[in-house]
Amino acid sequence: MAMEKSSSKYRTQFWYVAMVSFLLWLVLLYLFSPSATTVHTHERLFRQENVINLPINVPKHVQESDQAVLPVDVPKHDQEPDQPVVVSDVDSNTLPANTSQEVQISEDAKVVTDLVEELEKENIENEKKRADSGLSGRTTRSRRGHREPRKARLEPEKKRVHHNDDDNERNVVNSDENHQSYDKELNFLEPKDDVGSKKDRVGKEMANDLSNNDIESDNTSETVSEPKTQRHFTPNKTVSVAKNRVTSRRNRPKVMVRPRATRRNDPCRGKYVYMHDVPSLFNEELLKNCWTLSRWTDMCELTSNFGLGPRLPNMEGVSGWFATNQFTLEVIFHNRMKQYKCLTKDSSLASAVYVPYYPGLDLMRFLWGPFPFMRDAAALDLMKWLRERPEWKRMDGRDHFMVAGRTTWDFMRTPENESDWGNRLMILPEIRNMTMLLIESSPWNYHGFAVPYPTYFHPSTNAEILQWQNRMRRIKRRYLFSFVGAPRPNLGDSIRTEIMDQCKASRRKCKLLECVSGSQKCYKPDQIMKFFLSSTFCLQPPGDSYTRRSTFDSILAGCIPVFFHPGSAYAQYIWHLPKDIGKYSVFIPEKNVKEGKASIEKVLSRIPRGKVVAMREEVVKLIPRLMYFNPSGKRGDAGRFEDAFDVAVDGVLQRVEGLRKRIEEGNEEIFEFPEQFSWKYNVFGNVEKHEWDSYFDRH
Repeated sequence: MAMEKSSSKYRTQFWYVAMVSFLLWLVLLYLFSPSATTVHTHERLFRQENVINLPINVPKHVQESDQAVLPVDVPKHDQEPDQPVVVSDVDSNTLPANTSQEVQISEDAKVVTDLVEELEKENIENEKKRADSGLSGRTTRSRRGHREPRKARLEPEKKRVHHNDDDNERNVVNSDENHQSYDKELNFLEPKDDVGSKKDRVGKEMANDLSNNDIESDNTSETVSEPKTQRHFTPNKTVSVAKNRVTSRRNRPKVMVRPRATRRNDPCRGKYVYMHDVPSLFNEELLKNCWTLSRWTDMCELTSNFGLGPRLPNMEGVSGWFATNQFTLEVIFHNRMKQYKCLTKDSSLASAVYVPYYPGLDLMRFLWGPFPFMRDAAALDLMKWLRERPEWKRMDGRDHFMVAGRTTWDFMRTPENESDWGNRLMILPEIRNMTMLLIESSPWNYHGFAVPYPTYFHPSTNAEILQWQNRMRRIKRRYLFSFVGAPRPNLGDSIRTEIMDQCKASRRKCKLLECVSGSQKCYKPDQIMKFFLSSTFCLQPPGDSYTRRSTFDSILAGCIPVFFHPGSAYAQYIWHLPKDIGKYSVFIPEKNVKEGKASIEKVLSRIPRGKVVAMREEVVKLIPRLMYFNPSGKRGDAGRFEDAFDVAVDGVLQRVEGLRKRIEEGNEEIFEFPEQFSWKYNVFGNVEKHEWDSYFDRH
């Protein structure tokens, strides 16, 4: 009985102590809520997604070593101490002891470290004061006086963000605000109650800057470039300093490992490509269920023969002709990659990584369906799969590339317009790190590059190429110029109506094939090629978008292309076409045609005959670079010609190597120019003023 009374007494005392402790905790929480908010804010800076990686200066002899490089995903305890690891940004905790003196801490990281130390000291001082003076002696006035000295102490720390007095405009004056801005952007779902008034103010300023900033965030809700035929563009305002710093950190991967070096006389040195073994639902299953790809076209027939389509009879006595659909490039490219001489199964050797996904065929299944969200499903699943691959972590996907057999506008649907055309592939954060190869790219996009449309000619040997080229040099051409296409009355800026009117007015010198409803000639490869074979010049105005497959069919026929907009070829196929546009083509400004100031017949008739012969010779030489070899061909004499596939892979390798060097050199921003000037930088290597600026101003 005594034991029960004693136990009950102790339980009662325990609950009294618990209640008093709880009330004391509530009082302390109320008194020190400003400090608690500050600690919470800085704790968020060190979450995994907000970690600031510290650069490491690797000795030069390590960078030039021919030894193997550790893969990124190897655990620290599995690494050999004497094996070099080439990195640009890693966590300092993973560094060997002998490299600790080589760590260079950035100014922002120093400030954050000092702030955290200051907070720890402040907490210790608070504990001492509470122990000495007791809780009852605290007043509102004393709490206010406690915060002011800390604010004064932080002022010198804010100024330390500057690198020097001449660089003030490029750096963030207030380190606390800078990191709050960084956190505000990444944790956009965080409740507003978790941030202070200063953070709210910074967030509003960032929102104003982001609304007019063409350097897009990694979120899928970013503003994207849109087709000139459907949308308009508002020029961006000055980019905020804080946003520049945030974007810089995102542009640089956390860890970067170079491909493992091979012997110096290796013919594939720097050219190895690793191909992901993606789940079959992203490629093979699409072909097995080819009957679901289109409602109106038999894609099973068009995807046969490795994507080349049904075989056609010999043309002009030359074999290698197929009824190839323009949207089967993904299948053709994948099968050509299987033949690539430097394809490797060892990803540590690879300079680039190929993702054999068929995004165009995948999109085609749901493009006209009632469920727009289905267009994004496979792409989102693939991105999740890629993020988990060790190869992705080497450069955060910046050494990866993918092929899409449609125009870029088919993959740039914004999230707020779910019922709009296409899907969101090109605006996904992972894709924006990769290199995308499309039949038409956006001139205002960092990561998209155009490759030639598939033509009808896919030779198996170099002899077939030489035979066709010789035939194109000798063939007689009756007409001065020709046009194959349909009018675009719904597009107000289209010049097709004016072109067709001029062609009809020059019947003896111009041949017109009008693709009206019900006409089948425009869909017969033999009819199209015979049409181009009879003309000296072939007109290539923009249609629904800037480019046309007709451009490559006409060049294949030895017909000199005539362009009216630089976005139709010059700012698109920068790897495949010569920079000297006058060597192989004629340019007539579309504005002059629209306003009736230019006569196409007069412009072309004034070109000297010798110049025409030289231009045709240049066009004939371009044929191998603009067509795709037959993937099933056994070319024993391979190497004499490079086809469009070879040129595209070389372009990807050079781009990835350029990005890798810039990262190793410690450049904060991989791209030092606004994204809207991508076309200008890719064509001319600079973003200075140019006569074509008016063609690409989006306003």
